[in-house]
Amino acid sequence: MADVGLMFVGAVLFINGLLFLGRIDARGAGVFNLFVGALQVAVPFFLIATATSANAILLDAGIFLFGFTYLYVGIINLAGISAVGLGWYSAWVALLAATIGITEFTRFHATTTGLLWLQWSALWALFWVVLALGRERLTGVAGWMTLILSFTTCTVPGYLLLLGSWGQVRPWMVFASIAVTAAALVVPVLHALRPEEQEDTAPLPAGVAVTR
Repeated sequence: MADVGLMFVGAVLFINGLLFLGRIDARGAGVFNLFVGALQVAVPFFLIATATSANAILLDAGIFLFGFTYLYVGIINLAGISAVGLGWYSAWVALLAATIGITEFTRFHATTTGLLWLQWSALWALFWVVLALGRERLTGVAGWMTLILSFTTCTVPGYLLLLGSWGQVRPWMVFASIAVTAAALVVPVLHALRPEEQEDTAPLPAGVAVTR
């Protein structure tokens, strides 16, 4: 069930990446965010209710971080209200996601999954910078990073989990995807740092939800 949810998280991140880039109407994106947000809140409720260990509850609870993000995005887009609060919530999510990533390394020895969590932490930290701190010229960077991570951290891992093949993924493969992501973001970052560029108004963000 959680693996299916991760696939749809890839879809909502893809939509939200396009939203950051101004390619999709905010209200239309908001509706889809509500769909995925509801899914990513219902799934952990079920998983936690049927969990048989404290470790399972710990890991499944992390899904709420992202499910509530998507609900928040959907409501903001449909109501047309300020995204500053969402930006500060994203800072909290980034902190918790980094903590869960470290826990994956140290407690569960799951390097590949821990690396996914750290990438989500970095993405939500960027949402915080754009939405809460008002660094609007980084909106394009946020859009491209969201688009890329929608595939590398959600769609592809989710599909591999459904195939039962995620266990065959080695840490170097995830490090390689991180390197490719960093290389792909060089141009958007340089564009954002050009002194003559005017800051644009940031659209509303995206979300990443995790599943096990």
